[in-house]
Amino acid sequence: MSTEIRADGGPVWMLRDSWTEALRHLRAMPRSPELVMFAIIQPIMFVLLFVYVFGGSLMIPGYDDYTQFLVPGIFAQTVLFGSAFTGVGVAEDMSKGIIDRLRSLPISPASVLVGRTISDLVRNALTFAVMIVVAFLVGFRFDGSLFEAFLATVLLFVFSYAFSWVQAYMGLSVSSVEAANSAGFIWMFPLTFVSSAFVDPSNMPSWLQPVADANPFTILTNASRALYNGRDPGADPWIALAWAAGITAVFAYLSARKFARGAR
Repeated sequence: MSTEIRADGGPVWMLRDSWTEALRHLRAMPRSPELVMFAIIQPIMFVLLFVYVFGGSLMIPGYDDYTQFLVPGIFAQTVLFGSAFTGVGVAEDMSKGIIDRLRSLPISPASVLVGRTISDLVRNALTFAVMIVVAFLVGFRFDGSLFEAFLATVLLFVFSYAFSWVQAYMGLSVSSVEAANSAGFIWMFPLTFVSSAFVDPSNMPSWLQPVADANPFTILTNASRALYNGRDPGADPWIALAWAAGITAVFAYLSARKFARGAR
């Protein structure tokens, strides 16, 4: 089949090529078990540290149990940090020349990045499944319905997928895997900690509170926390979805254009 036919094959070809590319990455996961292991250990450490070290001294208005407040924030942080694998993976493929080889193949150009983001979403889901078990072991419970918990989880992964495109753009822009790893995490720490993930923003300095309240990660965390705890999330789920859609649209476009240009 010619390159021209494949390139203009429409969305069906793109989806097939994307799934083929996703399978390539998923099949490689068993050969790098340490990556999955470290991705699982980090959020477990956050849960144990915050619940057992800080839990006794942190009082959150409206929550008798800090675990019910904390765990949804850890869930949100876990899926966001998991998106960093996209940037590292893209940078690694760039450094090994795999991206240049894929550019020369008769496949949809968009499928290379779509497949990568899909495979990392699956990897994130595996980590999240382990986190659910750990959360229940430390006392977290779904105080809302299973449907509300399902909606909260979907919202988390929609947001995670959006930020995978941010990481894909970074992976295409940097010069090494090490740079991608640093660039991928350095901005996520202030994004997650200057938010409502671990503490009530009202306890922050007055000049920092508006920043935390406007943080899209705060909106995501508040929405998922309310749904997991069976509370009214208000408009937060819709605002979080709007953020996710906007981030996906902007960075998918930028990543696709940068990929097509073939230059860092």
